[in-house]
Amino acid sequence: MSRRKTKAELSRFLLSRGVWLIGLEATVVTFGWKFNIANHPGIILQVIWAIGIAMVVLGCLIHLHRNVVLAAGIALFFGHNILDGLLPSSGFPFEVGPFWLNLHRQVLWQPGDLNVIMAYPTLAWIGVMCCGYGLAIVFSWESMRRQQFLFGLGGALLFVFFVLRWLNIYGDPVTWQSGESNIQTFRNFFNVSKYPPSLLYLSFNLGFASIILSVAERWRPPLNNALVTIGRVPLFYYLTHIYLAHFLAVLAGMLQGLPASAWFVDSHHSPDGYGFELPVIYVVWLCIVLVLYPACRWYARLKATRKDWWLSYL
Repeated sequence: MSRRKTKAELSRFLLSRGVWLIGLEATVVTFGWKFNIANHPGIILQVIWAIGIAMVVLGCLIHLHRNVVLAAGIALFFGHNILDGLLPSSGFPFEVGPFWLNLHRQVLWQPGDLNVIMAYPTLAWIGVMCCGYGLAIVFSWESMRRQQFLFGLGGALLFVFFVLRWLNIYGDPVTWQSGESNIQTFRNFFNVSKYPPSLLYLSFNLGFASIILSVAERWRPPLNNALVTIGRVPLFYYLTHIYLAHFLAVLAGMLQGLPASAWFVDSHHSPDGYGFELPVIYVVWLCIVLVLYPACRWYARLKATRKDWWLSYL
């Protein structure tokens, strides 16, 4: 977008879209998880909230040189875990904490009588978005050069992960220990923090994703077009899949003889006796993807053929 918009125009877009995403999270997304408007647990702020906050911050930072934004992103990416021992615990989800602590902690915030579950800390994700903006120029490079860079970047991030995790000195608030079995030790080694996303969590996942991206550009798997189609409309898919999954949970519970009202409080708290083994969950996940694919294809075509301004917000 920076190629076809001035910095002022792009800044306004990022600011408005960020605020829009925060509003969606507090209303449409929260209702999708709860299926009611009661104040228990109130508003739930998760991944869309974190992306929205990061967009607002980036909307301010893009007036600086791209390399300055990238440097700020790298500093946050590698340095935010310094706050692990500096910031107090939030007592989440049982104690009320201040709003600002959500920079690096999950927080139960209570403005007045409203409960706000701030499940996604924001500072590290701001760093990731700044890095993304700073590195976006890579996708204008010649194909081979881009693939080599992405593969090298992914390898470097995985190297950071394995070295720091092995040394147990920095990068995650929880150190790993040998378990009673090799499997337990393996799980302990890779069990890193997502809330907030630690340096090790980010390094492993983004490093692995970068390598996949470099390879996928050369090797087109059979489902490539389908994956690209869904990837072009991520917010559309995210919103619709929450409602579909929650509706299916209500239906499955009713078929088990449980009251539908049990799922109209909070989808994270299911009644006793409800649940399925992991293989069933994978089947349900696959079915949801297949069911939503035609809708995603329709919406992707709509966005490709029409230039209405509001389409860029969905």
